[in-house]
Amino acid sequence: MTTYASLARTPRSGTGPTTAPSDAPAPPAAQAPRLDVSGALLALLRDTTTAPRPDPQLEALTLAVSADLPVLLWGEPGIGKTAALTQFATTLDLPLTTVIASVHEPSDFSGLPVIGEDPESDGVPMAPPDWAVRLVRAGRGLLFLDELSTAPPAVQAALLRLVLERRVGALRLPPGVRIVAAANPRSSAADGWELSPPLANRFVHLKWVHDADVVVRGLGGVWPRATLPALDADRLPEAVAFARRAVCGLLGARPALVHRLPSGETQRGGAWPSPRSWDMALCLTAFATAADASRDVLSMLVRGTVGDGPGLEFLAYLDRMDLPDPEDLLADPGGAELPVRGDLRQATLDAVVAAVRARPERHRWDAAWALLAKAAETGAPDLLVVPATTLATLRRDDWEVPVSIEGLAGAVSVSQRADRAKARALSVTRAAR
Repeated sequence: MTTYASLARTPRSGTGPTTAPSDAPAPPAAQAPRLDVSGALLALLRDTTTAPRPDPQLEALTLAVSADLPVLLWGEPGIGKTAALTQFATTLDLPLTTVIASVHEPSDFSGLPVIGEDPESDGVPMAPPDWAVRLVRAGRGLLFLDELSTAPPAVQAALLRLVLERRVGALRLPPGVRIVAAANPRSSAADGWELSPPLANRFVHLKWVHDADVVVRGLGGVWPRATLPALDADRLPEAVAFARRAVCGLLGARPALVHRLPSGETQRGGAWPSPRSWDMALCLTAFATAADASRDVLSMLVRGTVGDGPGLEFLAYLDRMDLPDPEDLLADPGGAELPVRGDLRQATLDAVVAAVRARPERHRWDAAWALLAKAAETGAPDLLVVPATTLATLRRDDWEVPVSIEGLAGAVSVSQRADRAKARALSVTRAAR
């Protein structure tokens, strides 16, 4: 059927030279400026900046990299692990070398055999891949092992020496090279595998999650800036001594935590305690102490090396290390400084009562009551119920009740009445259900 549009495009005979149709594609030379404009728009979209911003997971990553420990970032697809590593390398001015572990053969990490002139006498050397040679030539850099959870077991076995000894074939990576890997959980990985226990135990495992505020600011053009931690040079010996005392103290009291291989396959592919991972935890504790890192950062690092359970026990042990000596408190109750945090204050008062029970003497019993009275003036009275009740049972018949108990009795009774009222409310609520 003939349409108006077809008639308009059909040249009439005798009207002059035929012209190119208006909708014909422009020649390549005319399309080039359009691509240039597209490139300019893409450049503007990629033109972002960075700004300092508190970010515990980024601080934990930089601290582990400073400690020269291999780090494995766990996160769902699209969470920004690769982008964070790229920005991290750019900020620290480290050449970034990305290796997709799942698309390589085991020989790519263990080295390819190359026959020389006299293999009988010289042997057959294992030649490294080109990316390892480039890292050695640069002398420094960030080796990013991406998609680690999609690497088959044979490739994971070949990665063991690379991650621990920094060797690729016959080549040893220089000290200036840091190793960071990324992986998706098996449930969301493309044809994923669980990590083998030997490989998993060589990493500091960090859970990488998105922060909505960080994403919004980043899409607006400002991402958080990664900076290496500032270590206090004057505190280095103190930091090492503190870390050694903490790790050795906990493992001396809990020897079962020295090595505990999980029974589940998924747990074996994560962080779990072993002499190797405790050595990493010791190193990270020293670095965190020298850098005056926050409690959240230290928690991420320690739990990422020895697992959640042992890591939380270690953090609790650190709290007990910071508690004042109960004998010092009993010797000078008037000048004693009690912890402000409720759980630490409770532990301190319990330790004071335990010290009096171990050596029950009149002046020590009186000093303990003075400490409880001081705690009642500066903190919640409900923390005093248990230690006060226990301390009262230690009284001998010939010991007079100290005056400080009078002020303490009111606070304890109020707390006990509140507890009884709470218990009654709960019983009424349960009965109504």
